[in-house]
This record gives sequence, structure tokens and C-alpha cells, in this order.
Amino acid sequence: MSGYSKKLYLHPLKSKNKIEMYAIVDIAGQQFKVVKDQKVYVHRLDAKTGTKVSFDQVLLLDDGVKVTIGAPAIANASVEAKVVKHLKDDKVIVFKKKRRKGYRVKNGHRQSLTEILIESIGTSVKKKAAPAAKAEKEAVKAKPAKKKETAKVALKKPATKPSTDLSSKTVAELKSMAKDAGVSGYTSLKKAELIAALSAK
Repeated sequence: MSGYSKKLYLHPLKSKNKIEMYAIVDIAGQQFKVVKDQKVYVHRLDAKTGTKVSFDQVLLLDDGVKVTIGAPAIANASVEAKVVKHLKDDKVIVFKKKRRKGYRVKNGHRQSLTEILIESIGTSVKKKAAPAAKAEKEAVKAKPAKKKETAKVALKKPATKPSTDLSSKTVAELKSMAKDAGVSGYTSLKKAELIAALSAK
């Protein structure tokens, strides 16, 4: 077969001279195969037009030399993109019918989408701050506030024994006081004797 020439099936993202990096990333619950400077339509993102967004759920990364597969995502890998605009997809007609029942329902749906532009694909190694430097920063930030402590000195008045009239108390109260005072034989004493014994104490 002299006129036969074998076709070369190249990688869709690879050419003879240039090898482009691509990644498979999870965006809003969907997986996309993206390259740099590619426009992708994804489910509506909660971001304003012109802002930059970052996606860290990178499932696969190919830099042309090595293919890295995540489990499930690759650590420190991210895809940076820019929100171009928000739009709606074409209308989809949803029609339901039940024969011989007179049931017909027709609804339309337009999916809300966001157009993003892939700006960069790669891995970034996050550097951890040294503990000493971190402690110094915290010490500078946390300056103790000087509080003026005013101590209030309460003047204690000497306790004075209340002058009580023993004659106005009952015999039972006098016996109770005699018991507390340690008067011996207070149970057989009369009121006058109890008053005299307590006065002597």
C-alpha cells in the first residue's frame, strides 16, 4: 500500500513543540479539565464580576513531565481563575403528560452559570512561620494595659457589746444565756439569781 500514511494521534493539549500543563479540578460539584487561558462555564459562583477565585480541589495535575494524582485531592495544588461574567444557559423545556388523564405540565428552566477564565495552574508550598518570630509578634501586639487600682480602705469600727437589760428577759432566755456563759447550776437558779450570775460574768 504505497499511498498509505499513518496518522499521528497527538494529545489534545500537546503539540510537537510545546507541552501545556493541564489539571482536573472540582468546581461547584463538577469536574473540569482545564488549561491556562481557557474559559469555562460552571455553576453560578458567589463572587462578583472581575474578582479572582481559587480552587484547591485539584484531582489530577500534569505538567508535561510528571502526572500527579491526588487522594482525593493534591496537597498545596490550586487553580487560579477570574470571574468574567454571570449568565444563564439556554432554556430547557420540561414537559410531563399522562395519557387519558388530561394531565399536561410544561415548565422551562434556565441554569444560572458563571464564566471564568483560568489564569494559572500549579502548586504552592506554604511556609510556616518560625515559632520565635511568631512569639515576638504576639508579644508586640499584646501590650498589657496599665490599670490604676484604687484600693478602698474600709474603717472597721470596734465592736461594742450591746447594753442589754437582763431584767426584761424571760427566765428561759436567762437560762440559755447562763448556759452559754458557763454558769454552773443555772437550772435551779431563780430570775434574780440568774441576773446576778450573768452580771458577774
